[in-house]
Amino acid sequence: MGSVQFADEARRIAESFVEARRARRGLPDYPGAIPPALDDAYAVQDFAIGFDGRRVGGWKVGRINPPRDGIDRLAGPIFTDSIYPADGASLAMPVFAEGFGAAEAEYLLRFGKAPPAGKRSFTEDEAAELIDAVHVGIEIASSPLPTINELGPTVTISDFGNNNGLVIGPAIPDWRSVGFKAWPVELLINDEQIGAATAETMLDGPMGAVRFLLELMAARGIALEPGQWVSSGAVTGVHQVKPGDAVVARFGGGLETRCTISAA
Repeated sequence: MGSVQFADEARRIAESFVEARRARRGLPDYPGAIPPALDDAYAVQDFAIGFDGRRVGGWKVGRINPPRDGIDRLAGPIFTDSIYPADGASLAMPVFAEGFGAAEAEYLLRFGKAPPAGKRSFTEDEAAELIDAVHVGIEIASSPLPTINELGPTVTISDFGNNNGLVIGPAIPDWRSVGFKAWPVELLINDEQIGAATAETMLDGPMGAVRFLLELMAARGIALEPGQWVSSGAVTGVHQVKPGDAVVARFGGGLETRCTISAA
């Protein structure tokens, strides 16, 4: 994916983001020409995944609003060493102090089976058949670039979709029949409610996010694996945080998870 003309620039941008992330430093400006198309942005992401070298343990899905070229979602990798089970504790989750940081209440879906080889289109029912668990959780969105969410979806895609970690909260019992899409969800920062909504406001919902990811990865030639997670999108919105903040995500069914924000 990505244009041949943009390939060299894509490599340079990817190297700049990975180096900044490793050094835990900010980037005052976007490190190159902004990718002109979604395919070019995913080319940057592909190079960055290769340069980074860590194992991918899941994928975040976010919304593109307004849609770009008819596409209303984007995706980015979540590395295995940044995925943490909450186990009832309040974890310290890092953000880039010189960059952008946010917390998002999300439904997290786990692949139990790999998608069929060569299959390129999916229904929501077919996507659901590949999922073996759904949990509540928190995505940590963070980038060395402070303006990442102001510069458009190709910029977000190019830096790992603006992901820097995942908190895996409790599992939803009987998730296939319990109707969790209609559950109330709220996110609190320092004991103040910052956002509230249901997953019914999220395009076609969490399973629609899985369907999108399956088709995107088939087009990119990236294999999805059993055990990988899908962080399916911010239910209550993208809420900026800073080191020292306490975050709680509460979901219907009496489920919640929490973390504190630290400096990367």
